Amino acid sequence: MAASLFERLGGEDGIRRLVTDLVDNHYRNPLIRTRFERVKDRAALERHSVEFLCAGSGGPQTYTGRDLLSVHQGMNVSEQELIAAIDDIVAAMTKNQLDASVQNEVVAILYSLKGEVVRR
Repeated sequence: MAASLFERLGGEDGIRRLVTDLVDNHYRNPLIRTRFERVKDRAALERHSVEFLCAGSGGPQTYTGRDLLSVHQGMNVSEQELIAAIDDIVAAMTKNQLDASVQNEVVAILYSLKGEVVRR
């Protein structure tokens, strides 16, 4: 039986490391950092991101945050910003030595969520 995406991402510990790196990347990215600098509770952002990735990749965790549509409502995120965020995630996956097939699967999932994020 094939391993779940959750398992291939390294389980909760691997996803936690990945999220730390991707959030760091977002804060350094000149195209999107101002959006993240407005976040009042970085720990909550990271906790919800870990939950979201764990639950969405087949892990046993429950996501306790708001849905993507309401989180991004009124932000008017551009496609360029979405691509910048995805690039940051790919860089974090590379840093965490996730193989290309895992990276491609994650990127495909992220692009499938575009309608809930862009121009809301």
